[in-house]
Amino acid sequence: MPVSSVVRKRCRDLLPEGEQIRYMFPASSVAAMGEYLIVVTDNTVTVLGCRWFSRHRPAGVLATYPRRTKLGPVELYGSLSPTVTLGPLLLEIDEEYVSVVRAADAEIMTADFLPPDPLPDL
Repeated sequence: MPVSSVVRKRCRDLLPEGEQIRYMFPASSVAAMGEYLIVVTDNTVTVLGCRWFSRHRPAGVLATYPRRTKLGPVELYGSLSPTVTLGPLLLEIDEEYVSVVRAADAEIMTADFLPPDPLPDL
């Protein structure tokens, strides 16, 4: 289920003035026993910490990374939840948000993210 407009507004209130949300998804960390909202804007990737037992109530900004920060690859382990690593956090996400992570990464793909051409003379 997409993140509701109410949750998006709560997140927008914690972002710097003028930042527009491009992608957003909830995530959880088993190791840190925390719930997070990852918000991707034009300039940053922001990790918002959520309140205890409330995945949809951000409490504050925990970390900010430059927009060129890659969120993937998404690790898929069969019956376990997909995971992504962002900074020191290993985050579990719901399967429905895998495409959101991949879309956010696809936006920043440039030639330096691609492998070298094995046949450059063709």
